[in-house]
Amino acid sequence: MSPLEIMSSEFDDAIRNHDESILVTGHEIWIGSEPTFTLRTSEDPQWLSEALGSEKESHALLIARQLFINHPGSILLRNVGHQYSNEDCPRWSFGIFERRDKTPVWYGPPDPICSSEEKHDNISLNHFSEQLESELIKRQWAFKNISSEKTSDEIRLLARLDNKNIDEISDEDQRLSRVSVHEQKIPLQGLSDSLAIDGFYLFIFKILRITPESNYLSIELPAFHHVSDFLDWLDVMNTVANAVNLANLLIQGYPPPVDKTVSWTTVTPDPAVIEINLAPQSNISDFYQVQKELYDIVMRQGLSPYRLQYNGIISDSGGGGQFTIGGPSAETSPFLTVPDLLPRLIRYITLHPSLSYFFATTYLGSNSQSSRVDEGIRDNFHELRLTLEQFKNQKEITPEFLHTSLSPFLTDSSGNTHRSELNIEKLWNHFLPHKGCLGLVEFRAFRMQITPERSAAIAMLIRAIIAMLSENDLVPKLHDWGDELHDRFALPYFQNIDLKKVLQDLDQHKKGLDQVVKLELLDDTDRCKWTISLEDIDFSCEYANEFWPLIGDVYSQENGDSRLVDASTHRLQVSLKQQPGSRLSLNGWRLQTAECEVPMHQVAEDKEKIKIVGLRYRDYKPFRGLHPSVK
Repeated sequence: MSPLEIMSSEFDDAIRNHDESILVTGHEIWIGSEPTFTLRTSEDPQWLSEALGSEKESHALLIARQLFINHPGSILLRNVGHQYSNEDCPRWSFGIFERRDKTPVWYGPPDPICSSEEKHDNISLNHFSEQLESELIKRQWAFKNISSEKTSDEIRLLARLDNKNIDEISDEDQRLSRVSVHEQKIPLQGLSDSLAIDGFYLFIFKILRITPESNYLSIELPAFHHVSDFLDWLDVMNTVANAVNLANLLIQGYPPPVDKTVSWTTVTPDPAVIEINLAPQSNISDFYQVQKELYDIVMRQGLSPYRLQYNGIISDSGGGGQFTIGGPSAETSPFLTVPDLLPRLIRYITLHPSLSYFFATTYLGSNSQSSRVDEGIRDNFHELRLTLEQFKNQKEITPEFLHTSLSPFLTDSSGNTHRSELNIEKLWNHFLPHKGCLGLVEFRAFRMQITPERSAAIAMLIRAIIAMLSENDLVPKLHDWGDELHDRFALPYFQNIDLKKVLQDLDQHKKGLDQVVKLELLDDTDRCKWTISLEDIDFSCEYANEFWPLIGDVYSQENGDSRLVDASTHRLQVSLKQQPGSRLSLNGWRLQTAECEVPMHQVAEDKEKIKIVGLRYRDYKPFRGLHPSVK
């Protein structure tokens, strides 16, 4: 076997060992991820800052197409995506829906993008409607055709799947004439379907004309509540579409319902990147296979999980690489079956800044995409400490109490809950329609990982920490680092030491990771570092973390695709290390920059003799930024 094959085999063994160690605990810890990819050779706005762009949509369709081809029996759906307040309509979203047991959900005509041949239909909408109504009568579904006589290219069908009276909804109800959900702004309170809430499903069938001689059919879906209902409807459409010999069928509208029996993966646009929301997996073996498949598909298209800056430094894709933890269902999420888990996790991450900074994106700080609880307003941090203390006296911690108590503190400094390092918007949030009470916690302090192996290694680390804290309260009090948080833990040296302490905790509590995984986690070869030997002393400069401030009015920037930060400052870790056996002392060495002497500090954490300092400097003078007197 080659060294690469040996390493791959060891990594596969490590994954199996990890899955077994979690399995014996009895905890069901499902994990999903949101990898983001960019076209790193392009400087078009869609690949630098903007969410939308024609080239981006073309790439996304090809990704969805290949996922559909790779998963026979799945179905490709075009659903409503995200929307910023300054956007007129929701963004596109392409999704792959399938059963986890691989039983086919779709054996009808494919989406036009997935057709192996360029075929177009010349179908009569009335003929299709007749076949559909005949099939619904066979299945004893209550329905009525509510189409306007003025339109020949559209049919509207109202149905109930519970056989109750379909005439409870008046033909004059304004909701029956609503425009496509793709063509209207998403309400501030979120996407909702009031007809579906009342038990009525409105289907809109349209003929999309390509040329006078050819066309294809589209169906706009309502918001189904139950997976079983959605699967029943797909079965109806399979039968009818095949009966009328459709070559293509475009299905769009509201996203489908999801439970533990099905998998739902979406491809959507985000500023500068294409984001793929991968369906969560119950183990890392499946998680790793999904990651490898996706990286292969995306990179064959020329997209990349990273960018190169002009100076050659490797940076994040631009969209980060978040992970999400939950369970087979909301009620079986580890954060709800073990109510003390989330408070324990907050205290543990606060004690270990490496979990916030070692794997993070370039942009850090209190207004970043992954703000720590101790980076914002000091009063909030003290109130959080009091809240966590009160948890210990609570006899019963309900999901609602858990979310209500902690959500005010898991925010960035502007109060944005989405940008917290631990995002609990979907834990038990009744204010977020349809997807607020899923028992999920999103871990946001992660840049996009360059390889599927590194992504799987981080997933193992997170799951192991969750399993450990589900059984042990290792940090009884909230730790306050004060100024040390940025002064010390911006430096890779201290991050590395702290991460090793986390790995030691896992070992001690029988949740340890194999050595090949530890080496993958501790690997920092992508970080720029320069070292030169001066006699028996190693002099090193290494890029460290920097905490960029948001510039200007926070509220107005919430409405845009991207925000303005002062990225003009950088931080270097400068160190002197005595080589083994060296008789030279570090005491006589001095560091001078820009005619100023910089004091270096002896490291106490290591047996080796090392002096170290973090050196901040301004790389350029920004048009708008802090400290205009600093050149």
